Amino acid sequence: MIKIDGSHGESGGQILRTALAFSMLTGGAFTIENIRKGRETPGLKAQHLAGVQSAARLCNAHVEGAELGSTHLSFAPKPLKGSSLSIDIGTAGSATLLLQSLLPALIFYKKCSITVTGGTDVAHAPPYDYFAYVFLPLLSRFAYIKSQLIKRGYYPKGSGTLKLDILPKYQLSQFPGFNELRTHVQKEAPGFKLLNQSQLVHIKGVSHASADLQQAQVAERQKQAAVHALSKYSCPVSIRVEYARTASTGSGITLWALFSEKKDELDPLRIPRLAGDALGERGIPAEKVGNLAAQRLSAEIESKAAVDRYLADQLLPFMAFVPSKIKTSEITKHCLSNIYVIESFLGKTFEIEEKERVIRTVF
Repeated sequence: MIKIDGSHGESGGQILRTALAFSMLTGGAFTIENIRKGRETPGLKAQHLAGVQSAARLCNAHVEGAELGSTHLSFAPKPLKGSSLSIDIGTAGSATLLLQSLLPALIFYKKCSITVTGGTDVAHAPPYDYFAYVFLPLLSRFAYIKSQLIKRGYYPKGSGTLKLDILPKYQLSQFPGFNELRTHVQKEAPGFKLLNQSQLVHIKGVSHASADLQQAQVAERQKQAAVHALSKYSCPVSIRVEYARTASTGSGITLWALFSEKKDELDPLRIPRLAGDALGERGIPAEKVGNLAAQRLSAEIESKAAVDRYLADQLLPFMAFVPSKIKTSEITKHCLSNIYVIESFLGKTFEIEEKERVIRTVF
């Protein structure tokens, strides 16, 4: 039984999400105490509970402590099963954060589909477009993944839906156990080698809003402000405008920069992707939202790193499978917490060069 301290590092829900993922993958049972101790309201919230319940369904796990507000949980998995899963968080809890509990296991499982209903564009979580266009392309070294946004969901009602169809290239069931799978993947799959930005060749983005904001041209104004702020870069800027009927009023914009040695060679496995995003708020002009997203992207570009601060911690569970070395704009507490949990299951896996902001694998 692996013991996890939920108050370690940033002490948030990421510790639980990563523990669930590696428990399902390795078959190792764990207990976690002090869940989200560092938060204003500690313990399991609806999105964390939905993650636990979904993981338990996927592997028929024995679970204790799975209730709202619980600060203790034990999770004992059995082998993965099932080929489809539909999850309704029931609140505006983040659908993309919930998937962090499941994806590391599902991409090494078998052909499957997963549908999640909740918040697709909410605070303190990767927005859908970041998830789909910045994060998922890098996982194509392990699996074929089709992502579909069925409906956007903003705070407070959520009710947004996304769907993933996953076809793994390496299946756990084809190996005697997890260690044999990992050894094979280390030899066969390309590692994450993301150190230098090279040439900035394109900035892309999506500016979106609920249909009730269309008359005020909120999405267009977000886009125009971002385009103006990014005009200092000598590359194309392409930002798509979208409106949709949603349960709650809301808006947001996600921007991402693509780099390559050659403009016509945009290999999704190897090109650096940096991003910046912002959500609209009542009383905040749309122009300010677009400008804020552009400022955040510019800060990442100016860092000269090849991986932004949020992508770094999201990649760590997958870096644990292949020899990798990345340079990030900041080694965050989320990164350190993820490393702590991963190494609780796998042993020493990473080394950090803090001055250079580099994380590398050591197996």
